[in-house]
Amino acid sequence: MNHTNSHRAGFARKLLPMLAAAMMLEGFALSAHAADAVVLYTADGLENLYRDVLPAFEKKEGVKVNIVTAGSGEVVNRANVEKDSPKADVLVTLPPFIQQAQQSGLLQPYQSVNYKNVPGIAKAADGSWATFVNNYFSFAINPDVVKNQPKTFADLLQPDYSGKVAYSNPATAGDGMAVIILTTSLMGEDKAFDYLKKLEQSARFHTKGTGYLDVLLSRNEIAVANGDLQMDLDDAANGGLSLKPIFLAADAGGHPTTFQLPYAIGLIKGGPNQAEGKKLIDYLMSKEVQSKVPDIFGIPARTDVALAGKNGEAVKQAIAGVKLIPVDWNQVMAKKADWTARWKNDVIGASGKEIEVVKPQ
Repeated sequence: MNHTNSHRAGFARKLLPMLAAAMMLEGFALSAHAADAVVLYTADGLENLYRDVLPAFEKKEGVKVNIVTAGSGEVVNRANVEKDSPKADVLVTLPPFIQQAQQSGLLQPYQSVNYKNVPGIAKAADGSWATFVNNYFSFAINPDVVKNQPKTFADLLQPDYSGKVAYSNPATAGDGMAVIILTTSLMGEDKAFDYLKKLEQSARFHTKGTGYLDVLLSRNEIAVANGDLQMDLDDAANGGLSLKPIFLAADAGGHPTTFQLPYAIGLIKGGPNQAEGKKLIDYLMSKEVQSKVPDIFGIPARTDVALAGKNGEAVKQAIAGVKLIPVDWNQVMAKKADWTARWKNDVIGASGKEIEVVKPQ
């Protein structure tokens, strides 16, 4: 595939799931909810993995897997709207939205046999959710445009990036909330929001989900965005997009810093096809599928599956020298509503800036 075609493929891969999600969110009925289908609501970024592994499941089980892709918070919000009459069976999303789904009673505890090789810290004790694909929060640049890679958060405030920064809405995207999590962890809450208010002077807009920021980076509509390591490496290598994941330091001379931001999986309570939903979770957490996670630059959730192969080595190289900090997700859940309101009030304010861009313009 040449660069032009692969670029188009990357664009289509991002755009088609967004259109499907938009159809659902506007009330159009999808055939996904037939008895012979299992419905997966998923955060964006894992499209290539699903494309590679789901045909075998569909053939074996004789059911179709219908996927609705959107931002991490958006898929949880949709499931919450449908709580009294669920339309989906399986949920894949990022923290803290998986914890939000658990606390809201959206998830049915299910102790998959394949959760046993997932560390206790990476799953809910009652089986409500488990880590599916390990990952790291990152930023990304277009390396064809940005010749002097930013090293610190302060670098993004330079005039070179005026109108060229975008990040996803923390209310609807896990990677967007991660911007607040990382800055507050490094700077303290008040200084972090002061920083984000300054950064807003360089921000062009904010997106509802994170995946399409990669397309906008590649098209040079923006120069810097937030993302996550798995999605950014996958889009660069397999989507033909011009982007490079980076990690920022709190101060000049400091270590670039990030934290784990895994995709987690859970069974939706009262879903229309729970039996097949359980089978889909078992399959996605199997050694067979987990061994393919490094192919899309993810880190297997199971301790008995190695981060191996050329792409696994690329992940190791990308994270080498980066400082990893722990995140207290219970604290994040306690702060999430206040942080979201403060972001909308103090950072966005009365600017009228777009905060729910839903597709590349």
